[in-house]
Amino acid sequence: MIDFKNINIYSDLPCAQKAAELFSEEMRIRTSVYPTEIPEESNANIRFKTVSDIPKDGFDIAVDDFAVTFYASGIRGFIYGFGMFLRKLVSVCGIPSLAEDITGNYRADKRIRGHQVGYRTTPNTYDAWTYDDYRRYYLDMMFFGTNTVEHIPYERGVSKRNRLMKYDEEEFLVKATEMADELDLDVSLWHPNNDGETVAEAAERRGKLYETIPRLDVVFPPGGDPGEFYPDEFVLRCKEISKALKKSHPNAQMWPSAQQPHSIPTWGEEFIEEMEKLPEEIDGVIHGPNHAFDLETLRRRLPSKYPIRLYPDITHNVRCEYPVHFDRDDWHFALTTGLSRECTNPRPREYRQIHRLTRRYVIGSVSYSEGITDDVNKAVWADMDYNPDCDLRTTLLDYSRLFFYGADAEKIADGIFSLELNWQCDPAENPTIDRTLETFEALSQEYPFLNENWRFLQLLMRAKCDWVLRRRRIFELNLIKLAEKEIVNGNLKNARKILETDYDAEYKKQREDITALAQKLFELIGLQSDIENYCADNWERGAILETMDLPITDRKWLLGRLDYAANTESPESTMNAVINRNKVRSDEYYFSVALNGLEECGVAQTGEIYMNFQGDRPNVNTGAMPTAMFKVYDNLTFKCKVGGLDYDGDYKLKISFASKKNEVLKGHRITANGAVIYEGAQFGGKKDEDFDRLMLAPDFETAEYTIPREVIHNGCVDLEFGEPVMGVMFSEFWITHD
Repeated sequence: MIDFKNINIYSDLPCAQKAAELFSEEMRIRTSVYPTEIPEESNANIRFKTVSDIPKDGFDIAVDDFAVTFYASGIRGFIYGFGMFLRKLVSVCGIPSLAEDITGNYRADKRIRGHQVGYRTTPNTYDAWTYDDYRRYYLDMMFFGTNTVEHIPYERGVSKRNRLMKYDEEEFLVKATEMADELDLDVSLWHPNNDGETVAEAAERRGKLYETIPRLDVVFPPGGDPGEFYPDEFVLRCKEISKALKKSHPNAQMWPSAQQPHSIPTWGEEFIEEMEKLPEEIDGVIHGPNHAFDLETLRRRLPSKYPIRLYPDITHNVRCEYPVHFDRDDWHFALTTGLSRECTNPRPREYRQIHRLTRRYVIGSVSYSEGITDDVNKAVWADMDYNPDCDLRTTLLDYSRLFFYGADAEKIADGIFSLELNWQCDPAENPTIDRTLETFEALSQEYPFLNENWRFLQLLMRAKCDWVLRRRRIFELNLIKLAEKEIVNGNLKNARKILETDYDAEYKKQREDITALAQKLFELIGLQSDIENYCADNWERGAILETMDLPITDRKWLLGRLDYAANTESPESTMNAVINRNKVRSDEYYFSVALNGLEECGVAQTGEIYMNFQGDRPNVNTGAMPTAMFKVYDNLTFKCKVGGLDYDGDYKLKISFASKKNEVLKGHRITANGAVIYEGAQFGGKKDEDFDRLMLAPDFETAEYTIPREVIHNGCVDLEFGEPVMGVMFSEFWITHD
């Protein structure tokens, strides 16, 4: 066994010497060992040796009884090599040791493996960083095989600054790309085309900017999101910008994305027509959110000359390309409300599934990221891009050893897996959440140094957030149950008193811990957990303190309905109607997207669903919205199979729609077992304003239609709602009879 209590390093050529310096720095950060660089190879137990025929993204490692030798052709390969060493480094009785043999020849599967790290106000972290923070993060990402960093240039008239930003954006871009070049990281620029300039002006201005950047390998103009150019002009701009780019960076490439502007429905087909002309100035195409085609279709349609780079969104949880449980979109509304769009979100198993579904169509990826809340996902995705068959548990053990050296890697890896399992169902029904918090709190006590580690504190805070949401939901659901009994008995004052019951001391302590951890994480790494104190760009951008305390049960809504009922002729009957809002007879049917989930429809939905979640919107979820309305289904069509409709007469179908009407549209259509029961303007049907005032949130309305007895087949009906332009946006429906 090699003794790493003392490390002597040998390196041959300048790139190897640079790698040796970086390695020494990493060992000093993690351990009490201070390596010594020596000129004699025979006396060194760590060796960096240059071999010209190893691919740029590859490296070899040889381990014998005396030394570990890293072989690479340049600095990039050497960093990958000693990164693998650090991933396997453990402390045995205080002495650094390798957890396993790392001998092998390592070669990257994907050509492109990167992450977006744009310096702007939108991210939940990056805008607060120093150059040293960026350099540190570059290396951390490279230890999992990253070879590309993507930056976002400042756009006058578009970009905005905040008080956290320490640098001029253009000066930052120069320095950030210079640091990337020192580590031989490729640099990509996400650079939109939506600036209102002529083609010539756009190319000229960009060309001048590109001249100032020390390293630039790829320019990525999105087709949409943002951008509103028709494909012919979009492609023309890409071609002209590519020419300007190559004046200062001859080997740089142009990679536009096939992301479709919402205002141009024909964009995708027209883009393919432009690409079939085989423009030489374009080197590849990127597939990302708001895409014109799904990935498989894009690969079939796009000329084979052009490879595809994936732009996976690994940072968002809701209202995004890959929402939590992307294949069914059933993340429970209580978790979605409290944690919102950009909380700390390790989703290793789910992203492995997504990687397996996409990897055969692409030559690599550069992820969409808005800060450090997706840090685990970055490591997992990059590791799969380097070796798509890597073992997921091994990756998380490596992550734990690399970033939490000296702590129990097995427990931390299991804790990360548990954080993903915390999101499997209603938190009130998930005891895993309690065990997960116990794991991280025990680690915090056993290894006090972890309490100064931002990666660990992120995981601990997430565990506490999940626990708080679970505990609050259990507590409030019990209050609601007790209050409803009082309402049934006409005791509205007692019901109010019950619903106003305060939380216990344990709950308050954990909630206070979350606030304290948010402060600590801001100090350590610039994580922005709210708008006022930490300068989050808005409530969606990792600002969980803005959403953690929003309603996740109907407790606050019921208190509001008690206020409403007090001004009616019969408060008791009004409140009885309220608590029976979602209840129907056995031969009737009620469906809520939030409460029931799409899997209960009995049929797969077609098209690409957008779940327009409302619960985490602080200006919407004020107590004026029942939880049944938290999810708004948004798609061109909706389908549902219903049985048990055995009433001997017509049924009424009542749907709650988001009140976004377009008076021009006349294609709103509802069918039952194929029979059209409504067709015309949005939304048609019979109105019930009294019901809407009492039961719906603002900006929603119901419409009621008749399902004739003769179209129901032995109690069964296949429902379909559709509108070919805007689609249908609804939260729930009732099928009832008189």
